[in-house]
Amino acid sequence: MAGEQLQVLNALDVAKTQWYHFTAIIIAGMGFFTDAYDLFCISLVTKLLGRIYYHVDGAEKPGSLPPNVSAAVNGVAFCGTLAGQLFFGWLGDKLGRKKVYGMTLMLMVICSVASGLSFGHTPKSVMATLCFFRFWLGFGIGGDYPLSATIMAEYANKKTRGAFIAAVFAMQGFGILAGGIFAIILSSSFNAMFEAPSYEVDALRSTVPQADYVWRIILMVGALPAALTYYWRMKMPETARYTALVAKNAKQAASDMSKVLQMDIEAEPQKIEQTKEQKSGFGLFTKEFAKRHGLHLLGTTSTWFLLDIAFYSQNLFQKDIFSAIGWIPSAKSMNAIDEVYRIARAQTLIALCSTVPGYWFTVAFIDKMGRFAIQLMGFFFMTVFMFALAIPYDHWTHKENRIGFVIMYSLTFFFANFGPNATTFVVPAEIFPARLRSTCHGISAASGKLGAIVGAFGFLYLAQNQDKAKADAGYPAGIGVKNSLIVLGIVNALGFLFTFLVPESKGKSLEEMSGENEEKEPQGEAEPPSSSGRRTAPVA
Repeated sequence: MAGEQLQVLNALDVAKTQWYHFTAIIIAGMGFFTDAYDLFCISLVTKLLGRIYYHVDGAEKPGSLPPNVSAAVNGVAFCGTLAGQLFFGWLGDKLGRKKVYGMTLMLMVICSVASGLSFGHTPKSVMATLCFFRFWLGFGIGGDYPLSATIMAEYANKKTRGAFIAAVFAMQGFGILAGGIFAIILSSSFNAMFEAPSYEVDALRSTVPQADYVWRIILMVGALPAALTYYWRMKMPETARYTALVAKNAKQAASDMSKVLQMDIEAEPQKIEQTKEQKSGFGLFTKEFAKRHGLHLLGTTSTWFLLDIAFYSQNLFQKDIFSAIGWIPSAKSMNAIDEVYRIARAQTLIALCSTVPGYWFTVAFIDKMGRFAIQLMGFFFMTVFMFALAIPYDHWTHKENRIGFVIMYSLTFFFANFGPNATTFVVPAEIFPARLRSTCHGISAASGKLGAIVGAFGFLYLAQNQDKAKADAGYPAGIGVKNSLIVLGIVNALGFLFTFLVPESKGKSLEEMSGENEEKEPQGEAEPPSSSGRRTAPVA
């Protein structure tokens, strides 16, 4: 756009923080609350699924999911999320953010309920149905990433944009917390109503028939927050940046934002007219994009990929770490529902002490320190704490050092969230042109989910004991927890290096960051375009 910014976009950039900013955070944030609840609640119930569906009579330990089933149940939602991020990211740039936003939410509601209704005659069929619905649940969740980030970035003002996008993402922390708290309440009440002996006392009676309801209810409750915000999502107007810069309808953008900002905004259709000769500008697979934003896209995809390897592998072998350091007693000394309670309690404590505060530290400091500094600092401390856990790992396993281990482990999480976990989500929504913003955010997020799949699946196997006899049933020998932590330390160090590819977007308008204000006239056009005989740029 030749040099000058549209008044409607400028009005959004300089707007004071108002009520509509907070409603946007809540509407977009509730999607993220649901995403986190749905993705992480499965780790609360996997041990229970093993006891219910894979019980072996006379076995010394309670039943557990075979490795391939465990990997599928834990990881299938991530595969869906990856596909959803790419598909809905692309669709959000094609059809508009708002149209696609409702679709993702409905998909999440339907599949949350359906995954709790996974029925079948054999354990295999129950697990297959569960995996099927978890995949499509993930597909809906995937769409929420690029759309929520893009909508919030395009609604926010320059000064506090980072904090607003980070606040949407920080709702994840509350989602994880809510999952844990709900599982604690549910398992306590079931435990009180249906008393059962521990596994070593009476293997069969330790899993009461009603335990089958526990995991189903936990999974289905994920539909509630999403369903509650559906109406508000549908009432939100399309973002002005999409309407003006992509759909080229300045009049509609001005009228939508006049209502939102409660002020008169001039439509300026003549400025939009001037840009129609570059109707679609350069596309994603063009030399021009590679020249301007190629390194940026490499930066956002690689840092998110590396971060999620570390972040999700920790989250998924968290319960194994808790068992190793004695927070959760051995499985045979508990009944099935008691085990859910213990795992949920441990996860909630971690979320409360490190996960949630980390997110909100980012919200508080991102527009003061900037994205770049927070991301570098986060990767640096994650590397330090990972090595501090790994190198003297044997020291941490002694009973008297357990609290120290948990503190170090919590600090790693804290700096993931007050660091790259939040910034990798914020930056891709700010540095690409409006017509590719949702797509590029989707690509970056999908790269992250690929890292999550590597972290989740890879470390299920890697963290196994080096002695095959001590490894979990059905797993080959791994490299052990200690070496796994060393690998994660190296991954974090690489994330630190790749951060240098990402530009700082603090305090700049979206058009300034993406270069949309300077997009040139097509080459070889010396004279200014007259109202007649306009030439159009070749469509990429």
